[in-house]
Amino acid sequence: MKKVAILAAENCVLSSIASPMDMFLQAGALWNVTMGEKPSPIFEVKIVTADGNPITAINNIPVTPHCSMHDIDDVDLVIVPSQGFFFNPGTREHFDRIEWLKASFERGSDLASVCAGAFTLASTGLLDGKMATTHWGLAKQFKRSFPKVDLRTDRLVTDEGRLFCGGGISAELNLSLYLIEKYCGREIALQSSRCTLVDLDCVTQSPFAMFNPEKNHSDSSILKAQERIEKNHREPVDIAALAENADMSSRQFNRRFKAATGETVNNYLQLIRVEAAKVDLVNTKLSFEVISTKTGYENVSFFRRIFKKITSVTPAEYRRRFGQT
Repeated sequence: MKKVAILAAENCVLSSIASPMDMFLQAGALWNVTMGEKPSPIFEVKIVTADGNPITAINNIPVTPHCSMHDIDDVDLVIVPSQGFFFNPGTREHFDRIEWLKASFERGSDLASVCAGAFTLASTGLLDGKMATTHWGLAKQFKRSFPKVDLRTDRLVTDEGRLFCGGGISAELNLSLYLIEKYCGREIALQSSRCTLVDLDCVTQSPFAMFNPEKNHSDSSILKAQERIEKNHREPVDIAALAENADMSSRQFNRRFKAATGETVNNYLQLIRVEAAKVDLVNTKLSFEVISTKTGYENVSFFRRIFKKITSVTPAEYRRRFGQT
């Protein structure tokens, strides 16, 4: 039987503790009961805290752990739940948890994070130079805090051998299924998927993400250029004109734009246009051909390819998923 420890901390999101616990405990049990067979649990799951004392989840529900993190050993997997926006690297408890996570990894434990739990996992330094994911809305903060980590918010789950991340709060279910498949094989994971009605093969959070332009920088000339692009996104972008307005050469402008926003000018325009198209797909009955032209693309096929590249779904699929019925 594989041992799983869920490392809870103050202000954790309750579902990111409970959902993985339920999913792992049900592997080999819920399916068997559903099929009229004797339960055969595969995982032993315990909630632990830094000192063994209860914590209070973000919704003010108390969580009583089984024990302190120091009271368990020989753990196959440690899961770090989400703390939402309450990540605080300045506390003694945080330092203790980081040291324990590093020691656990050295002893052979796999480590996994859910949503904002990636901040804690990245604090160990173990994700430096490796892929990770977190909720797309936390991307800017994560990149500023951990520039050495290859953040992929298009991914719902990332796998770096013994280091795993789940993208959002509900992604704890997808991450749990992914890990069940990793440890027990696809058939057991499919059984858990069928019982819990969670899609085993859902691998991207791109359809849910929104482009939130980086404007928390001090380059006023680039801020003005961003405003011009956003205001006139239906028009072709004229980099030379933007550079001239900013009193720069085109080369200097491109370099400063990428440094300030993290995107090239053309990518920035594409992202702005895709966001505009999303609004029309959700709130209107306009055809994508009309939306494409309205957004600034005469070549509908080209824009459809761009849309799918950015969102991972076709415009029709996006409308079916998020549009008005």
